Amino acid sequence: MQRRFDDLLLGSIELFCLAAEAGSFTLAANAASVTPAAVSRSVSRLEERLGVRLFVRTTRQIRLTDSGRRYYEQCRDALSQLVEAEREATGQQRTPAGVLRISVPTPYGHYRLLPLLPAFRERYPDVRIEAHLSNRNIDFADEGFDLAIRGRAPDDSSLIARKLEDAELVVVASPSYLRRAGVPKSIDDLASHECIQFEMPSSGRDLSWAFNDGAREVESITRGTYRTSGDALSGVTLVRSGAGLFQTYRFVVDEDLRAGRLVEVLKDRGGASRPFVLLYPHARYLSLRVKVFVDFIVEKLRREGAVTS
Repeated sequence: MQRRFDDLLLGSIELFCLAAEAGSFTLAANAASVTPAAVSRSVSRLEERLGVRLFVRTTRQIRLTDSGRRYYEQCRDALSQLVEAEREATGQQRTPAGVLRISVPTPYGHYRLLPLLPAFRERYPDVRIEAHLSNRNIDFADEGFDLAIRGRAPDDSSLIARKLEDAELVVVASPSYLRRAGVPKSIDDLASHECIQFEMPSSGRDLSWAFNDGAREVESITRGTYRTSGDALSGVTLVRSGAGLFQTYRFVVDEDLRAGRLVEVLKDRGGASRPFVLLYPHARYLSLRVKVFVDFIVEKLRREGAVTS
């Protein structure tokens, strides 16, 4: 393998990352016990090598350029992998530690993932978890996430996709709504009902409802005057309030169904499902905190009968 990085260049990359994190050459210099001039020279050396500006400099502050931000994120990840590779090689990485950032859709976060985190922290107290609940797609490189849970695996060969479960869908309504509007007996009956809509963040279109039609699943476009976006649990709040019908995951409304607060309708067309997949980037040196988190979540969900493979 041809050598491309000398000690001076690696040191310059470390000082650049410190400056990017601190937002100041002076603060970076203090952290590294060098002079601000040494940090400035290191950044200039990198800019000359790359042929791009990494910072916008003023008399009062520095700010990463777009190229600088992308370069920083990749350098930060590369330096982290070097540190963890060194720990693994020397046997120091016996205890998982550090920050674990995970992005998860709101329903799966509230009803599947978040309830498991206290037990994970009890087992691995040195791992700090940042859970970001959102239904939008994220960019691992740009946003610094370690893992994500999503409804499907993207067409991205740089990501490992691990199937968690096929979550069953149900159509539910409150008893008060059904007394007022009647109980739908068929999929065609939905046309005369208030069907609460959820806007998909990836496309801006309303999410279709899924049903079983014999041996196959079919998608049905429904209509309604209530349209929600951002948080998929907003539709659950509306249906609990008697606003109409809503299709959601059984694990979200299971307690409501048992308590009689909600009623499942169209049971003969039930059983359709949507998948949830755990995603994380390919890495030669995957951090120990990511490894143990993946194993922990899969183990817990398997015990609950959620993991399908």
